[in-house]
Amino acid sequence: MVTADVSIIPVGKGTTSESEQIAEIEAVLNEYEGRLTYKVNAMSTVIDAELPVLFEVIERVHELPFKSGVERVATHIRIDDRRDKAQSMTDKEKSVNEKISR
Repeated sequence: MVTADVSIIPVGKGTTSESEQIAEIEAVLNEYEGRLTYKVNAMSTVIDAELPVLFEVIERVHELPFKSGVERVATHIRIDDRRDKAQSMTDKEKSVNEKISR
């Protein structure tokens, strides 16, 4: 299981709003129910999945703006691939929160 932080940035579209595109991305992510978990935040989407599933879903969401007529897309991906122990995004958040509340 890996955790990835993904941002899809359509370049040169007619509006600065991204909420419609984020909703389209969330619809694709929902198709992977049981194969990944995700959390949408103000700047990106965090995804927990096995690496092959992650790359499959990233390819799909990267293609979404092109289907809407956008000619250029910048996709930012940051992957945390920890192999010494299983750890989800929830586990990571819990660990940090425990240290903050000390």
